[in-house]
Amino acid sequence: MKSLWKSDSLEDWRSALRSYESVICKQEVERLPELDRWYREELPQTIAARRPAHVIHEELERITEWKMKRGVWRARNLALVRGNPPDQVVDASTAALAAAPHPTAPIAALSELAGVGPATASAVMSAAMPEAYPFFDELVAAQVPHLGEVKFTLGYYARYSDALRERAAKLGDEWNPTSVEHALWANSGGKKSQ
Repeated sequence: MKSLWKSDSLEDWRSALRSYESVICKQEVERLPELDRWYREELPQTIAARRPAHVIHEELERITEWKMKRGVWRARNLALVRGNPPDQVVDASTAALAAAPHPTAPIAALSELAGVGPATASAVMSAAMPEAYPFFDELVAAQVPHLGEVKFTLGYYARYSDALRERAAKLGDEWNPTSVEHALWANSGGKKSQ
């Protein structure tokens, strides 16, 4: 794996981002391409159309499935997410989205739900606000040298998201923290290459 993080070549970054969908398919994980398209293309519009903005229980389940299929499957976490009362999912996600653009308050609010840690919370926020919140992925975090060992904590997520926001700003207007995350994840080859 070439170190994309250290590259200042806009073409290197664009090339990695263009390969995202093919890397998703190369994972050969059942339903991952379908869930990924839903997550990137449909879910953001659905959330944006609601007043106030929020996610519903079924969406949180699908977000969790997407996250695990792209990364590490944790059946217990999915069971915990499924056990959340639907009204609590709406309340927590409404509070989280209302707390934006604070860098960590939305992640903390969503993490109050059973089975939801900083990674799953960041997946919700990234779908709703890709310009501010990157999805917290360990394959991506491992490529950012100054972050150190990956820890799924609020403090680590704050440093991770700051680094991806700074990189997006350096790359220019067409970039946001989420596109930086997608490029880095694609560059890693996904879990299939590990």
